Amino acid sequence: MQQSADYIVAGAGSAGCVLARRLAETGATVILLEAGGPDRTRLVRQPGMIAIFHNVPALKKRLDWGYYTAPQASALDRRIPQPRGRVLGGSGSINGMVFVRGNRQNYDDWAVPGWSYENVLSSFKRMEDWEDGATALRGSGGPVKVTRQKDLTPASQVFIEALAATAGVKKIDDYNGEAQEGVAVCQQNASGGLRYSSSIGYLDRHALPNLTVTTRALITKVVIENGRATGVEVVTKAGPGLIRAAREVILCAGVYGSPQLLMLSGVGPAAHLRRHGIPVVADLPVGDNLHDHVFVPMTYCMTTARNRGTTPYFVGGVLVEAIRGDSWMGRTVFEVLGFVRSPQAEQIPDLQIHVLPWSYPFPNQDSPARHKVDKRSALTVMPTLIYPKSRGTLRLASADPSAAPVIDPGYLTEPDDTRLLLDGMELIRAVMASPVIADQISLELSPGPAYPDRAALARELPNRATSVYHAVGTCRMGTDERAVVDPALRVRGIEGLRVADASIMPSITGGNTNAPAMMIGEHCASLMGARLMGPSLMGATPTAPASS
Repeated sequence: MQQSADYIVAGAGSAGCVLARRLAETGATVILLEAGGPDRTRLVRQPGMIAIFHNVPALKKRLDWGYYTAPQASALDRRIPQPRGRVLGGSGSINGMVFVRGNRQNYDDWAVPGWSYENVLSSFKRMEDWEDGATALRGSGGPVKVTRQKDLTPASQVFIEALAATAGVKKIDDYNGEAQEGVAVCQQNASGGLRYSSSIGYLDRHALPNLTVTTRALITKVVIENGRATGVEVVTKAGPGLIRAAREVILCAGVYGSPQLLMLSGVGPAAHLRRHGIPVVADLPVGDNLHDHVFVPMTYCMTTARNRGTTPYFVGGVLVEAIRGDSWMGRTVFEVLGFVRSPQAEQIPDLQIHVLPWSYPFPNQDSPARHKVDKRSALTVMPTLIYPKSRGTLRLASADPSAAPVIDPGYLTEPDDTRLLLDGMELIRAVMASPVIADQISLELSPGPAYPDRAALARELPNRATSVYHAVGTCRMGTDERAVVDPALRVRGIEGLRVADASIMPSITGGNTNAPAMMIGEHCASLMGARLMGPSLMGATPTAPASS
C-alpha cells in the first residue's frame, strides 16, 4: 500500500471520485481510499439491476453498509433503512440514477459566498454530457452521460397528462434547465445500458499514474498534529497502517461517514466526544443539521403499466438486455418526475412526484427480509417532501470505528412536514381520479380504500412515510458558528482538512441529491485551484456491465 501522497481523498463516493480525478489532473499525487470493494459487477453497472438489488437482502448486503435509523418517535418508533453504498462509486453505485440538479434558488438561498447558482452552474456543466448538447445551462462532453428515460409505459404517459391537468402545471422538456416547475420525462445518469456513477465516469477512463485507488481500506481516524491534518489511519487486509498527506486530507465519506470520521478524530461536539473517551481537538457542531427527503408510495393497479414484479419477468429483462440491449434493464426504473406547489408553497415547488411503472412494497420497507411485492402491473406514484423542516443528528455509538453511527433524522417531528405529505397524497388521489386516467385504474392498491380520507391517511402516514435516501447536512457549510466547514470546505480550526460531499449542504436541494453531490466534488476541485482538464476524460469508453 502506498504510504504517502500530496492528497488523500477519504471515500470514493459520488463526490470523492470526481475530486480525486480532478486533483490528479493537476499533476499532484492522490490516494483515493474506499472501504468497499470494486464496482465491476452487473449489480452496479447494469441500471435495471437496482430493482433486484434492493429487494434481495443477500445481494444488498454485498454493497450496502446496512444502516438503520434510531427509533423514530414520530413514525411509530420505526427503525427506517438508510442504504449507503459500500462500493466504489458510493451511494451513486446503488441508487436509482435520477438526475436532478435541484432548484436554482436552492443555491442562492444557501447564502454562502462562492456557492450561488451562477457560481455552481459551471461545475454542473463541466461534469455532464447532456444528450441534447451544450446550452447556456447544460453541459456537453463531460464524464457523466445524462439522458432522458425512453419507451415510457402508457401508464406513465397518461400520468403526465393527468398531472398537468389536475395540478395546473406545464409539461416541460427539461427540469434542469430554465425552470423546474412542471411535469417531465425523467432524466438519468445512464446511457447505452450503463450506469454513469462518478466512479464509472471519472475513474474508468485513462488511468493516471499519479492517482492510486485503494479499495477495502477502512479509515479509522484522521491524524491531526499541532492543529493540522497530516494523514489517516487505515485498516486493510494487510492490517493497520498510516498514510501521510503532504498537502491535505479531504473527507468524501458521505453524510454519515464524514461526520463519523471527524468525531473519531476529535472534531465534533466536545461533551459527546468526551463521553466516548475521545480527546477533543476542535469543538464543532459536527453531526447536527441532519435532514432528508421523505415520500409516501401510492400504488395503482394498471395493466398499461406493463411491468410485473415476477421472477420470470426479471429474467426475461436480463436476457433481452444481454442479447440486444435497449430494454428497461438498461435504464432507471423511474419514468416521470413532477415538481409542483402545495397550497403552502411560495416561490418554488415544494413537492416532487416520482413515478415508476412497478408495484412497490407496502406499507413500508423497514424489515431486512425480502419484501413481498404485488405481482400485478401497477403504477407507483410517490409524493415527496423536498424541503423538510424536521432536523436530526448523527452521533457516535462508540469510539469503535467499525460500529455503525447513531442516525436520528427526526422524521416528521415538525407538523408542517406531515401536512405537506398529506397535501401530496390528496393531490395524487385527485390526479388518479381525473377522467384523463381513471378508466385505466382497476384498484388503489396502496394505501387503499381502508384509508378513504385525510384523517385516515394522517393516522396511517407514520407507518408509510419513508426515506428517499437523500440525507444531507451533517458537516454544514457556512460562515457562522453553526458551520463545520467554511465556504472553501475547510474544517474550521484545522489546517489541511476539508469535507466535500452532501454533508456540507446547509439545506437540502429540491430533488434527488446525487447530481448535486457530484457537483460538490467538481466545485471543491475548482475552489482548490485545480486546473481542470476535461478533454483528458474523453475518448475512451467506460467498461460495460461485468458479471456479478
